[in-house]
Formats: sequence, C-alpha cells, structure tokens
Amino acid sequence: MRGTTRRSHEVSGQFPTVITGIGVSPGRVVAPAAHLPEPVAQPPHGRRLPPGSDYAGQAARIPAASEVVRAALEAAAARATGDTAEILEATAAIAADPSLVADAEQRVLTDRLVPERAVWEAAEAVAEQFEALGGYFAERTRDIADVRDRLVAELTGRPAPGVPEREQPFVLVAADVAPALVATLDAQRVLAIVTGAGGPTSHTAILARARGIPTVVAARGVDTAVADGALVVVDGSAGTVTVDPDEAAVAAALALAAQVRTFDGEGRTADGQRVELLANVGDPADARAAAEARAEGVGLFRTEFQFLDRDEAPTHDEQVAAYRQVLAQFPGRKVVIRTLDAGADKPMPFLTSDSEANPALGVRGLRTAVEHPEVLDAQLTAIADAAAAESATVWVMAPMVATVDEAEQFVTTCAKHGLDTAGVMVEVPSAALLSGPILARAAFASIGTNDLTQYTMAADRLLGAVAELSDPWQPAVLALVAATCAGGAQQGRPVGVCGEAAASPALAVVLVGLGVSSLSMTSRALPDVAAVLAATTGDECRRLAQLALAAPSAADARAVVRAGLPVLAELGL
Repeated sequence: MRGTTRRSHEVSGQFPTVITGIGVSPGRVVAPAAHLPEPVAQPPHGRRLPPGSDYAGQAARIPAASEVVRAALEAAAARATGDTAEILEATAAIAADPSLVADAEQRVLTDRLVPERAVWEAAEAVAEQFEALGGYFAERTRDIADVRDRLVAELTGRPAPGVPEREQPFVLVAADVAPALVATLDAQRVLAIVTGAGGPTSHTAILARARGIPTVVAARGVDTAVADGALVVVDGSAGTVTVDPDEAAVAAALALAAQVRTFDGEGRTADGQRVELLANVGDPADARAAAEARAEGVGLFRTEFQFLDRDEAPTHDEQVAAYRQVLAQFPGRKVVIRTLDAGADKPMPFLTSDSEANPALGVRGLRTAVEHPEVLDAQLTAIADAAAAESATVWVMAPMVATVDEAEQFVTTCAKHGLDTAGVMVEVPSAALLSGPILARAAFASIGTNDLTQYTMAADRLLGAVAELSDPWQPAVLALVAATCAGGAQQGRPVGVCGEAAASPALAVVLVGLGVSSLSMTSRALPDVAAVLAATTGDECRRLAQLALAAPSAADARAVVRAGLPVLAELGL
C-alpha cells in the first residue's frame, strides 16, 4: 500500500484544495509533502581569491570535485538499468567534461575567481553553447545546471542537491526535479512526485513512470501552494493533488492504493476483442522484467543502449550477443526491433554531427543510413544472425520514416538480410498521412506518440513551458493516429502504438477505438491497461475515441473519456 496511516499524520480538517497538473505516472498516494531543498545559490559575481593565494592549488580543486561528482553519478548509473542508466551516464559525462573543467580552472588562474564562481561561469558558457545548438543539446541544459550545482556543493562543503530527510515516507514537491535525481530516488521513501514544471514526455516523467513512482507534472504553483508537511493525496492518473483532504478522501485513496493487479498474459476488451499488450525494452534487464510481467512480447526494442557513449559502432559479435539476450526471454513470441535511432537526443560521434542547428529536425533515425549505410547493414546482419539463433518471432522497424521511398528502401534492405517482416515507425505527420501507400510496402506500422506529438504540435517534448501542447491527448495527434489506422486497414496491415501514450489506461481505450491492434509500454503499466480494456467493450472504445477526436482540446478529450470510463475510479486509475 502506498500511503501513510491516519495515526502517522492526522487529517487537518481544513477545506481541501485541489491542484491540477498532468498525470504522467499512475497510482494514488496519501502522504505528507516534503519540499526539495532550495537550489544551490549562485556564488556572488566577481568573488576572487585573496592576493598571494595558491591559485594553482585552488584551480586543482575543480578537477578533483569533478571526479567526485562523476564517480557518484556513475555509481548510481551502475545500480540502474535502461533509460535511467543512460541518463545518469550522460549526466556523469557532463560532470567530467574536460572543456568545462579546463574553462573553470583557467578562470581561477587568469581571473583569480574562487573555484565555485569559476565553475558557475564555465557552466553558464557551456549552457549558452548548448542552447545555441538547439535540439538535443538545448534539452541538456537542465542537466548542465544539475552538474554545476553538484560541483559547487562539493567545492563549498555543503551536501549535494538531493532529497530531503524525513522520518516517514513523503511526497516530493518541487518546481522541477532533475532526471538524475529521479533516477536515484528511494521509492520506499519518496512515494510520489509533484512538480510545477515539466512535460508528459520529459526525462523526469519517463523515469518516474519506469520506476513506478506516481507523478504529476505541470502543476503550476504547487511548490508555493503546498506547505511542507501538509497532507496530500496524489493521483498520478488524473493529474490531481488534493491538499488537506478530508477523512473520506484519505480512506478512499488508501483503499484504492492497496489494490494489487497482475496481467494474465492476454490483452482483450470486455467482448473478447484481442489487443496485444507488449513491452518496451531498452536492454536485457528490461526484457527480463517484461517477461516476468507476462508481456505478450516486445513492441519496441530500443537498440541504442549498446551504441551510446562510444566512438565507433559495436562489433558484430557484440550486437548479436546483446540481441540474443533479449530474444531469449520471448521464445515463440514477437519481438519488434527498432534499428538504430541515432541523432537528436541520442547523438553518436560516428554517425551524427554536432553542428546541426536543430537536430530534432535533422539527420536522425533512418536518415543516418544515407551517409552511413554500412552501420545499418551491419546492424541488420547482426539482427538476422541473432534471430536465426533464437526462437522468437523477429520483426524489424525503422525510426523517422517520412516518405514512401524511405519505407520501400528499408523493406528492400531488410529482405536482402532475410528479414521479411519489416515495418516503419510513424513519428512524422507525413508518415501518418501517407500510411496507405507506405503500408502497401511495409508489413506493419508502430506509432511513436512522443515524437508524433512533438512534430504535430511544434512543441519540444522535453520543455515544460509547452507541456500543454506536448500532450498525446491533443485531438490533432489523435486524428493522425486515426489516419494511420485507416491506412493500415486499407492495406490489411497491423498498426500498433509504442509511445508513452500506450501506458495510459484511459488513452489506451481511445487508441484501440481508433483501430490500434497492439499497445507497447513499460512493463509496470501492463496490469492497469489490461484491467481497463477488459472492462470496456470494443464498441465503447470506438465511441469514446470519436468523442476524443471531436474535443476542442487535449484537456477536454481527456475529461470526456475519463467521464465515460467509471471503471477508472473503481480501479483507482
């Protein structure tokens, strides 16, 4: 049960206040709020070392601090898996960035700045460069600030920015929470997260969902509206935070939080319509967890984990070994392997340029094969060899397909390697609009709702300021999902969803109603999605889908569907 008892924190008796944000990780929690400590203060401008100081010795403290911070982040990464490990490793790399460290050292030696001020100014310079580059690099400025604060804390002898200490479990409340912090949270202490900023597909949201921590983001003003220690009810599905709840609300939330659901391994609607419920995996550890959760297969196997942080592509044998570890978890079942999705938020020195003005709209995904066909060819060879050595049913799909020609070329290339079930990801609006002719060539389509939303709404999916736009409930996004399903029906091809939208039980109903035949998600979401689908007929799915399509906004679409699904309240979702 995720919550506290009445004895551990008395209900205040004050009139409840409800703050609304965006629910990004399901679950209900009752617990006192604890605010994230104030961020590390900016060292005063121009603070310099006294004349005659050991300038070289002071400068040398910076690489030493960098090593301490890097080691701490890498140790946390070693304990983590999947996206969590990747994000922590990337943050650790920033901490050890030789250009940042060298710049800070030089500011001590040349300008006589105290080390903490030198680090602050050097980090600002790096952040400005990243902002100017845009795309993936602009998205990492929050991580640069996190590293900056950790370095300054180390240099000034204060505790690293992090989670407050409390005698009992709590709800963490903050203006924002860095991904590196979410990745290291103790889920037994931090029962839920509520932030005033952030978006539904930010790194923070993705990590919270993967770790099963109920989370509400974009709850504007929550960090000032909720007093430290105030009792709150967090509903990570509805996106609400109830402050000073009454006894009935507390009792209801605790009862719902106590429910435990499992997945029986077969997704279906109330009237027996089959819906494949698959898992998204990023590495062999994720695959083991998905198999234990009884996922019907893998709808998205992200292969980037073995390519990141390398100066060259992994060898054939390395790739085969990694793929086989995942395939071995699903004998006789479907595993959909996405070819390398390099670029944008996953830069790779041997494939992508760091000089693109807007990497999210540049050379990423399948587009990297134009200049480097040998990398795709080597990967397909390794996939084919791994498939031949295992009994899983292997499908392959390409990311960032935008044209019919791209789809046709990819299918032809796969066929040369004996991979006959080749499909495409629909992440670009053009692919949704051209789904008919594309699926006349490709065997299937899988909709990546994170990027499809980003490109449809022209809203950076990691930017909190546009979180309301970066929402898969947007009717325009749902219209493109419907268009893709219509193209699939026209060609007799299956269409699935492997974006974060599939993990939302209410939105899963809409997706099925639009014609989606499979949903792939974090394995933690499988029981909840299965339970809601099992309580909803196919006709109801279609009716609610049409209501969502006709809604004028994402908020209205979400509200009308939730109102039509009383089972959500019954299940505490």
